[in-house]
Order: sequence, then C-alpha cells, then structure tokens
Amino acid sequence: DWLGIVGSLDDMHPGWDASPGKAVVLGAGGSARASVFAFLERRYSVAIVNRTRARAEALAAQFGSRASAHGYDVLPQLLAEADVLINNTSLGQAKFPPLDIDLRPLKRSAIVYDVVYVPLETALLKAAKSAGHRTVDGLSMLLYQAVNGFSHWFGVTPKVSAEQRAILEADIRQKTGT
Repeated sequence: DWLGIVGSLDDMHPGWDASPGKAVVLGAGGSARASVFAFLERRYSVAIVNRTRARAEALAAQFGSRASAHGYDVLPQLLAEADVLINNTSLGQAKFPPLDIDLRPLKRSAIVYDVVYVPLETALLKAAKSAGHRTVDGLSMLLYQAVNGFSHWFGVTPKVSAEQRAILEADIRQKTGT
C-alpha cells in the first residue's frame, strides 16, 4: 500500500514532497499503517487521528517518536498545520456513512487523499475539490500499488495509463450503478 500512496502522489502531484511537512492520517488500521510508513519515508511528520485514541496510540508506538496519536477533538488544529490529509477509514465508502469533517482549517495548498475507491469520488474529495485542494483518490493508490506487485511477479514494470484507469472506472461504475 505504501508504494501505491507515494507512487500516485509522485505522479499526480510532482514535487509534493520537495519540502516535507506534516501529514494527518485518519484511521489506525492496515492502510493507515502503510500511510504512516509512506509519509515517514518521505520525511514528513505524521499525526495519526482515530476515533479510538488507544488504537492511534498503538499504531504510533510502532514508529517510535516519529508519529503522534490524537483523537478527533484536536483535528481542526492538526488540519491547520497539515500539508497532506489522508483518509484511511471506511467512512465515505459505499454503504458506509460519509466522512464528516470540516476542511476549512486545512491550508489551501494541502493535498486531500482518500483511499476509498468506491465511490470513485467520495464526499470528502468533492468537498476538497470545491475548496481548491489538490486531491488523490483510492483508485490511484490501487493502480500504483499494482505496479510493484506486477513487477515482482512478472519481471516487467508496467506504467499506469489513462486507458487502464478508464477501464477500471467503467468496471466500478458498471458494478455499482454510479
């Protein structure tokens, strides 16, 4: 997952990590762990925010002092300092409630990333785009993480293309009726 995260950011927003800043990671599960690792690899400071603070603390402890744990009560303050916000929760995914957070404190220059790929554009990404933020969707992460797996298994490194993405988008829309 971490290669999918940085691969999609590198391709979609070149130079995003030229001046490492702060990433806010929402969630404390498997993809959140990959996100924390990815941003630490790119020299970002990382704040993990989870509904259950103890889970955020457990995840942060895996990375020593390089990541901090927080509850949602301090999210507005964390957003004001964030250069990247990434949603690693199931909120916003089809058949789940939307992720309901106020993006107004977030810097206009910040990137908003949602690992959810069904629907293709979550309410979080719609709100971020309308506020002028750069965005990355979950399908991008899926495509870029596949590059590494494909290369490992077949010895050929594919390039992510607009045509590949269009095929996957059409398949998702057909299956979800959106």
